[in-house]
Amino acid sequence: MKNQNEKIRNIIHTNEFDKYYNALDERTAEKYDDVILYLETIYVLSQKFVKKLEDSETGIYEMRVSVGTNEHRTILFASDHENIIQAKNIVLLNSFLKKDNKEYRKQIRKAINILDNLKYGTDT
Repeated sequence: MKNQNEKIRNIIHTNEFDKYYNALDERTAEKYDDVILYLETIYVLSQKFVKKLEDSETGIYEMRVSVGTNEHRTILFASDHENIIQAKNIVLLNSFLKKDNKEYRKQIRKAINILDNLKYGTDT
């Protein structure tokens, strides 16, 4: 029987994600930590925490963190498999507080740019 906290996925942070995460208050950071641990250790992922972006490139998902009425989103990429459930490596590209759809689309474009920079060897 597998240990419930046994890691099945490797979570990789970009500099963009770390900048956002490091500026979070303690309560929000703890919620992020809980969801990241969930990503690392749970095989089948609930859409409450992770959802595939329908109109995006293959392997692009959003991680959802709710704190009170605030909805935080992290755009992430399953780097070694199209399906995040089967992925072993997940890259947290960028994170933001969801305000409106215009900002949301802007942040997705930003995440895709970060991903392109990673693919072509540019630092993020």
